[in-house]
Amino acid sequence: MTNHLRYQSGFGNYFETEAVVGTLPIARNNPQKAPFSLYAEQLNGSAFTEPRAANHKAWLYRIQPSVSQGNFLPYDQAPTWAYDVVNPVPPNQMRWDPLPFPKSKTTFLQGLHTVAVNGSIAFRAGSAIHLYVANTSMDTDYFYNADGDFLVVPQLGRILFKTEFGNLEVGPGEIVVIPRGIKFQTHLLEKEARGYICENFGANFVLPERGPIGANALANDRDFLVPVAAYEERRGDFQLVTKFQGRLWSAELDHSPLDVVAWHGNYVPYKYDLKSFCTINTVSYDHPDPSIFTVLTSQTVKPGVANVDFVIFPERWMVAENTFRPPYYHRNIMSEYMGLIHGVYDAKEKGFVPGGGSLHNCMSAHGPEADVFEKASSADLKPMRYQDTLAFMFESSLVYQPTRFALESEILQKDYMDCWKGLKRNFKNRFFELKESL
Repeated sequence: MTNHLRYQSGFGNYFETEAVVGTLPIARNNPQKAPFSLYAEQLNGSAFTEPRAANHKAWLYRIQPSVSQGNFLPYDQAPTWAYDVVNPVPPNQMRWDPLPFPKSKTTFLQGLHTVAVNGSIAFRAGSAIHLYVANTSMDTDYFYNADGDFLVVPQLGRILFKTEFGNLEVGPGEIVVIPRGIKFQTHLLEKEARGYICENFGANFVLPERGPIGANALANDRDFLVPVAAYEERRGDFQLVTKFQGRLWSAELDHSPLDVVAWHGNYVPYKYDLKSFCTINTVSYDHPDPSIFTVLTSQTVKPGVANVDFVIFPERWMVAENTFRPPYYHRNIMSEYMGLIHGVYDAKEKGFVPGGGSLHNCMSAHGPEADVFEKASSADLKPMRYQDTLAFMFESSLVYQPTRFALESEILQKDYMDCWKGLKRNFKNRFFELKESL
């Protein structure tokens, strides 16, 4: 078994890979000392005794174990990466412009900005929403998140994620998930990068159940890719930054922590190309609920109620008759943060731009802007293909609390509510006219 593949495929599978032939022990003959004098280290993403289907682990065979580091000390906390939430939380609809690119050198970690947060890190429930901008690769810094999984949605610029498990290259139209505790470093493959992050404090992301849809459609297991083993053997002065209980900490290292020569397990980072999503839609009438576009879900203990869902609105055919084509006007028990990767979103043709975002919290009314409503109400309902569009949603059963940055930043659109001001009063009471005609 050699590292001749770039990726392995499958969601939730048990994988094994080695960068050097013979470094992965054979299970039935596991030696007292790991091959090539490597250290064996287990990484558990679940409790030891969770059911087999939910039990996530990986065995890593590395040059130096993770305990080979200095003490963690408080890290110079980035002021924009903090859960400085505003109370009381306003029930208003909110929308933001994209983050501007920095003029000074900024890495992926330095360019993180927290927009909203819900739940509790301590109780492993809820999530946080971040934006990122970067123009510089990480060199001597490495990072892992002890608080939750990172679901990264690039909007501009390709990034190489170098992880303990190997390398994952992603760009706009793809996602990457780095589960809790896995160390990584980012290298920019283009001049600048920008995107979104959902930090999931709750249960690991899984594929949603298909129910009556059956065996196919939505996101298919085989389209998820995981890395093959690729290790660094670097010595020098490095820094390992971690996020623990909402704060940043750092420890000194004299070696790269990405020194895993072989591994096996099912607790791994992975990527997914959103073009692989098989969209399901109506072919008769009515607009389906957005849940039909769910790519990944983190469930709560209550069946069907998500800690956080990742939903996309990709290119697709719309063929329904006798119905209103854009998303309907809506109030929802779930809280929704939307972002746009490219193109135009069908319900918001102005103001909602790539790199920007909107937040509609629990029971906050939302729906098509006035001009879209007028156009859609009289449109010819012939088969239509939505092209050059890719929007997404982080949807949670918990209310998102916006941060001080989100409410005080210049990227907040203070006139967002104006998009509905042009909605006319079209109702006329024709009771007496109808009575006379009868």
